[in-house]
Amino acid sequence: MSDCTSAAMDIHRSRFVPYPPSAINALAFSHPEPEHGQADPESLRLAIGRANGNIELWNPARGAWLQEKVFYGGKDRSVEGLAWTQEPDRRDAHGKIVPGRLRLFSIGYSSSVTEWDLATGLPARHSTGSHSEVWCFAAQPRQKNTAKGSLNDDNDACQKIVAGCADGTIVLLSTQDNDLTFERFVSRATNKKARALSITYKDPHTVLAGFADSMIRVFDTRNGSVIRNISLGNGPHGGPKEILVWKVKCLPNGDFVSGDSTGDIRIYSGKNYSQTQRISGHEADVLDLAVTRDGSSIFSAGMDRRTCFYTSKKGQAQGQSGKWRKVSHQRHHEHDVKAMATYEGNKLSVVVTGGIDTQPIAIPIRQFGKELSRGLPALPPTPPLTSAPDARLLVSWWNTEVRIWHVKPQDDGTEKPKMVARLALQDEENIISVSISHDGGLLAVATASAVKLFQLVRSQAGAGSGLRIRKLDMPSIAGAKVVRLAATGNWLAAVMATDEVQLVRIVRTDDPTDTPRALAKVQPLYRLDRDMTSSSPLSGQSGFYERSIVHADFSKDGNVFAVVDLAGYLDTWIIEGHEDSTAPEIDIDDTSPAAGENDDSDNEEDERDEQIIFLGQHWIRNPSGHHAPRLDSTPVVLSFQPTTGIDRPEPNGNPAVHPTRHNRHPHSHELPTAEYRLLLVSAEHQLYLFDVMSGRLSEWSRRNPPSRYPREYKQLDLPAKGCIWDVSQSQQRIWLYGEKWLFMFDLAKDFTISDAEHAGKKRKRDAAKNTSGAGEAVPQKEVPVTKMRKFQSDENDKAGRQKWIDVTATGRPSKGADDDDDDSGQALASLRRLSSKQDGEQTKGGLPNGESEDMVIGGEVGDIEQRRSKEPWWHTFKYRPILGIVPISGDDSYHAPEMVLVERPSWDLDLPPRFVGTHEQ
Repeated sequence: MSDCTSAAMDIHRSRFVPYPPSAINALAFSHPEPEHGQADPESLRLAIGRANGNIELWNPARGAWLQEKVFYGGKDRSVEGLAWTQEPDRRDAHGKIVPGRLRLFSIGYSSSVTEWDLATGLPARHSTGSHSEVWCFAAQPRQKNTAKGSLNDDNDACQKIVAGCADGTIVLLSTQDNDLTFERFVSRATNKKARALSITYKDPHTVLAGFADSMIRVFDTRNGSVIRNISLGNGPHGGPKEILVWKVKCLPNGDFVSGDSTGDIRIYSGKNYSQTQRISGHEADVLDLAVTRDGSSIFSAGMDRRTCFYTSKKGQAQGQSGKWRKVSHQRHHEHDVKAMATYEGNKLSVVVTGGIDTQPIAIPIRQFGKELSRGLPALPPTPPLTSAPDARLLVSWWNTEVRIWHVKPQDDGTEKPKMVARLALQDEENIISVSISHDGGLLAVATASAVKLFQLVRSQAGAGSGLRIRKLDMPSIAGAKVVRLAATGNWLAAVMATDEVQLVRIVRTDDPTDTPRALAKVQPLYRLDRDMTSSSPLSGQSGFYERSIVHADFSKDGNVFAVVDLAGYLDTWIIEGHEDSTAPEIDIDDTSPAAGENDDSDNEEDERDEQIIFLGQHWIRNPSGHHAPRLDSTPVVLSFQPTTGIDRPEPNGNPAVHPTRHNRHPHSHELPTAEYRLLLVSAEHQLYLFDVMSGRLSEWSRRNPPSRYPREYKQLDLPAKGCIWDVSQSQQRIWLYGEKWLFMFDLAKDFTISDAEHAGKKRKRDAAKNTSGAGEAVPQKEVPVTKMRKFQSDENDKAGRQKWIDVTATGRPSKGADDDDDDSGQALASLRRLSSKQDGEQTKGGLPNGESEDMVIGGEVGDIEQRRSKEPWWHTFKYRPILGIVPISGDDSYHAPEMVLVERPSWDLDLPPRFVGTHEQ
């Protein structure tokens, strides 16, 4: 299917690209709750574990729910459980309490517990011990007020981990000394059917474990003694005899609750361990439970897709005497609900659920019944798609497989795209990043352990008949999280898990029979040192969490390379000199410091690095790169604007550059003279268009602050995922898209000046945005006020000229405190626009943004739709959910630019059949 939008862009609306869904098996918040009276911690994160072995880290700050990182798994790996711990707080040199470091652990079909390095996304260590597979585990409650000195040497302050195994064994693991080691057996296996299905801490030394033999057992972790055995009895008549205790949760007052395979919720006394109440809440197995901070509410979810809500009238104050009742149940999911996690802070107050249908759902707790639930994005924020526009090739990947499709032009009718190549890696690690050259000749694939380069060779029958894949030799690079090929295919950049940037030179010729060669020497690129004074609990020994590189890209001609990190810092590098085929392929100059790398004479280590010159070219740090400002929030999109105009003629190599006795490694130091513009989009939807060579914001960005953005764009609640450029001599358009929206901006024009209708939109949007982290407020069943008028009369007016006037048309509404920034930004932007117009830009009829006189009808502005047709932006919400959008036509096309838009609707997912409620819609 193809569409032609009103903004002259041909869209191939595609659903032929497969993207297998991955179920959510585990959820865990990094903090149980904030300290008393304190705000929600900035380091609060939600970890999501999926069936393909991936772990996602989400930042729920301000209800944005931004997916920051993905820790990639591998073949036959699955994340079945997640748990966070936090090291004891300490005091710095100034006596200030510094929060302890956060640590993330996971389990999945193995006999060990894995700890993950939050900065690199790689496994940091695995637990030791000879026991069977770990089926469940839990972290010991964290002690409060542990920062007594500069360093806390109390071993009991480190949280321990208790794990239940497939044979019923309960083991205790120690996290002391930044390690993860086996400490002792809490309980040995006594019954083959006594599989430990769930486990939790009742207090720092007492654990509750639910088993597959209809038993809940209470253990003392200090000596391994069994405090109590609690039997759930036999299963229902006609069913299995044993009851599976899928989940056990403790309430703050010491009571605890269990969910089992009969669909019942059972509440127990924390004093005598007797069952006090039993509620039949589900039609099938209860798979997970969640309790609120004050112990007055319980959530349960299971195989019947229900999410049930229970409350106690008397609550925690009356302890076990308060009777529980089921308030409601809703079906937020299309399949089994397998995991739940809660966080209740000063602002964020949600329970997040997830299951086989792959989408997390945020449900309000504090505002339960007053706010709607919210579905978080189920598709990856970085699209697993790329393209070779000159060859009309579309590349998609997932897990360990890459598929390449050839898309026919629009003029060829309705012929479907054809898969021309398929690549299945033999490695166990999942694919992290893929890149292809614009001509479709080179393909780079990165996993956590290796970076591989392939040549795509077209068969004699044509491009659409199939491609042969040939593996090429590559320098040894120990894996990468981002890999990028320059459009020309001459450079390959790999961003490693440790955030080191390495470049590989690829030698290509115009002869199709010649095999491309990757040169053996790797060029490292060094980032600027930034002032990271605050020690985040997410950072560790391997580096700062916020300095993790998230996006990278080459300019179209391959002369500029840019990266941006989570903190919003931008780093750019440029090539000096011209390519010289007569120069040595690799020329190493170790007699002088690397240009641009040790410019600061005050460096503590004035180490001398070697300069690597590839065919007369050398990479240096952008001399103006330090001028680039820091972004306001986490970057979500990085893309170079394609250069337009006639390229300047380059000399044949580097003339007049010859080795001498004093300069044995000569190369040209001429820098690129083209205009390079780089677009960055933040999670707060702010657009940054940089002039790379000057390190400054472009004039368009300076004249169009966020206060000028269209109201429809500022109200978006999902971040951008990518962009497509539509640049020619006559226009400069950028297409931004998120999971459920598509916006076009014309960068050759300015946004219209905000009037009374747009005044204070930022303040209103922030005020209207919910603070609980879930959905919007439940709409009231009232007739909305669409228009207000007032009767204006003057007693001194003898002519009797009284009239009705619109309230919204008489002036600007009262300004709040939050409007000051918008007003100052508008005033500054207006001044810049006036200055630019005096330099040569014309304004017709005194109207903003060059609007013509035909917009004026009878002395008044015409209809809003007619005015909007003159706006330099366009948007639609008809495509959803969007997996990704990539260009599919080359720059030399005589037709309208084409792009492939891949949708993955929920009803098109290949999910397993439901065991319960298959007849329900």
